[in-house]
Amino acid sequence: MEIFLSLNPIVQALLATLFTWGLTALGAAAVFAAREPSKRVLDAMLGFAGGVMIAASYWSLLAPAIEMSEGSDVPVWVPAVVGFLLGGIFLRGIDMVLPHMHTGLREDTTEGIPTHWRRSVLLVLAITLHNFPEGLAVGVAFGAAAAGHASATIAGAIALAIGIGLQNFPEGAAVSVPLRREGLSPMKSFWYGQLSAIVEPVAGVLGAAFVLISQPILPYVLSFAAGAMIFVVIEEVIPESQGGGHSNLSSMTTMLGFAVMMLLDVALG
Repeated sequence: MEIFLSLNPIVQALLATLFTWGLTALGAAAVFAAREPSKRVLDAMLGFAGGVMIAASYWSLLAPAIEMSEGSDVPVWVPAVVGFLLGGIFLRGIDMVLPHMHTGLREDTTEGIPTHWRRSVLLVLAITLHNFPEGLAVGVAFGAAAAGHASATIAGAIALAIGIGLQNFPEGAAVSVPLRREGLSPMKSFWYGQLSAIVEPVAGVLGAAFVLISQPILPYVLSFAAGAMIFVVIEEVIPESQGGGHSNLSSMTTMLGFAVMMLLDVALG
C-alpha cells in the first residue's frame, strides 16, 4: 500500500482503472460458464451498478466539489451546478453522434449517426460510452487527492475505484452474455465484453492529468464527471435494469448498490 501511495497520481489513476477494467473482464468471462446468468440476475446486477454510480457521483465527486468551492469568488453552488450540467450535456452530445445500440433492442433503434456497422460493434460502443465517465471519475478523484484538498482524499479515491470495480463486474457480463446470444463465439463475446472497458484507463489518466494542470477549476471538473455518470445511469443503466420484468428486484439492488458505495466512501474516505 505504501508503494502505491508513493506513486505519481497519474500512475495511481492508471493502476486503479486497470483494476476496474480487470473486473469488467472477469464479469465478461461469464460466457465461459456452463450456465449463463439469467435475465433476473443480470437485471439485479445492473440495478446494483446504477446504485453504486449514483452514490459515487455525490459522495466522491459532488460533495468534495461543493466543499472546495467555499470561500471562492462565486457562490458555492455555481461550480457544482455548472460542472454537473456540462457533464450531462457533453455525454448527450457524444450520445447523439457516436453510433451505438443498447442490448435487448431492435436493430432499427440504433442511436447516433447512421451507420452500417455490425450489431455486435454497436452494442460494445454503447457500453464503451457508458464506461468513459467512470474512468474519468476515478482519474479526477486521484488528481484531486494529489492537489491537497482536505475534502478529496486518496482513501476516498481508492473507495471510488473499488465501487466502480464492483459495478463493472456485472457490466462485463451484461455485455458478453447478450453478444453470445447474438451468435458470437464465447471467446469473441468475452473479447468484446472486456474491450468495452479499455477506455477506462485512458479516461482515468486523462482525468488525473487534467486535474493536475488545472487545479483552479477542480470543482467544475469533479462535478463534470458526476454529471456524466448520472447521465449514463438515467439514459442506460436504470432503463435496462427495469426493462426485463424484474423492476422490484432491480430497484432494491439499486438501493443496495447506493448503500455499499456510501459505506465505502464514508468508511474509507
